[in-house]
Formats: sequence, C-alpha cells, structure tokens
Amino acid sequence: MLSITIERSVAADAPALTSVQIAAFHSDAQTYPEVGGGGPHGYDSVERTLEKIRSHECYTLRHAGQIIGGVVVFDWGQGHFHLDLLYVDPDLHNRGIGTRAVRFIERTYPATTWSLDTPSYAVRNQHFYEKLGYVKVGEVWRDGLSLIAYEKRR
Repeated sequence: MLSITIERSVAADAPALTSVQIAAFHSDAQTYPEVGGGGPHGYDSVERTLEKIRSHECYTLRHAGQIIGGVVVFDWGQGHFHLDLLYVDPDLHNRGIGTRAVRFIERTYPATTWSLDTPSYAVRNQHFYEKLGYVKVGEVWRDGLSLIAYEKRR
C-alpha cells in the first residue's frame, strides 16, 4: 500500500494542486471521450485554488513528499458537510488513495450528513462513492452539466 500523508493545504501548495487537478480532470476525457476535456469551474486556475485554500477546508495528499491530490470540504452548518472536490493524480488511481482521503475527512469532521455530486457520465466515480456508503438522492444541473447528488448520513 502506498504511504500517503494528508495535511491542511497552504498557499504554497496551490500551483502543484492545480496541476494535479488539471491532470485528474483531463484523464476523465480519456475515460469518457464523449465528454471532452475540462472540469469544474476554476479547476485549472491557481488563483481559484488559492481562494479555496483561504476560504474552505482544503487538504493536500502527499506521497514521498510530492503532492498527489487534494480534497476540498465545505461546512454548510448544522452538521452538514459537502465534499466539493476529491482528486488524485491519474497515474496513482486504483491504489486506495481516494478511499483513505474520504475516510480521513469523515473521521475529521463531526458530520451528521455528508453530501457531494459527481457528473452523471462518471460511472467510475459513482461506483466509488456508492462503495463508500453514499446514496444517490437526485440529479442537479450546474453549468450545463448533469450531476448525480449523493448523501451519506450518520
């Protein structure tokens, strides 16, 4: 098993986190060629990554000192937390890193409800979240994209 550390993101992490986001979201274009490239608004902007680090709960995933992924959590209040972003370097997919990151945030925050959304075309993501106990609760449209909404309650 790959040894990783998960720590609060700092401003100096933003360029590398942005590079990993770009690689992760562009890898979806290879998995789902009908969709094309791209990702959520600002995924390719260091400034947007810095904004999230300053205003939300952001974590950096590292292996051997290198940044290999990130997690962004929104606190929506009253025990409701939202997993905004989870991304891992595509060269390291299927090694349990995402699972460890989700378990880390679930242990770290006193949530009674977790929510997240993922593109409806991203079947691999849906399987991943369902394997971790998330349940589909609906679909939403955002920025012209169909997203599957998931929740997990404790």
